[in-house]
Amino acid sequence: MYTLIIGLCLFLGTHSIAIVAPGLRERLVARLGAGVWKGLYGIVSLIGFVLLVRGFAAARLEPYVVYVPPSWMRHLTFLFMLPVFPLLLAAYLPGRIRTATRHPMLAAVKSWAFAHLLMNGRLADLLLFGGFLVWAVADRISLKRRRQAAVPSAPPGRWNDAIAVVAGLALYALFVGWAHQRLFGVSPLG
Repeated sequence: MYTLIIGLCLFLGTHSIAIVAPGLRERLVARLGAGVWKGLYGIVSLIGFVLLVRGFAAARLEPYVVYVPPSWMRHLTFLFMLPVFPLLLAAYLPGRIRTATRHPMLAAVKSWAFAHLLMNGRLADLLLFGGFLVWAVADRISLKRRRQAAVPSAPPGRWNDAIAVVAGLALYALFVGWAHQRLFGVSPLG
């Protein structure tokens, strides 16, 4: 469990610098240079992610159950997961979806985390998905008071929303039908 917690702290901690210290990134870039900053940021994030994955896998071997969700909750989980992949793609495809949600990637993270909290009641699940949900909410709130950096994306186009929805739903179907079992050892279907 400690590995999971350390991984969450490193991964979400690096991604929270703009939330807790908005000017720190700019000061470090000025002092160290953009390349060194990106390298350090990337290394710490990657170490955090590896620890997070390993810690979560280890915690699943000796689960501490906090709550047992009812079986019908699976249907709500599928419903809340439905927009996740289209929103992720919309973050990089300028269109109406991105304009309406303003921050589609954060909306995707919130929906993903909430959906997984509905279906999983172990302590490790609460730490992982709850941590990401709290982080996404805090980041969204903090975006109202800080300058936003431009996100590299595809050029604006009238088909971007359709591409995001169709490709996102295809990715969702692929993930539910095959990839989730292959990557995480758990089939959402059964």
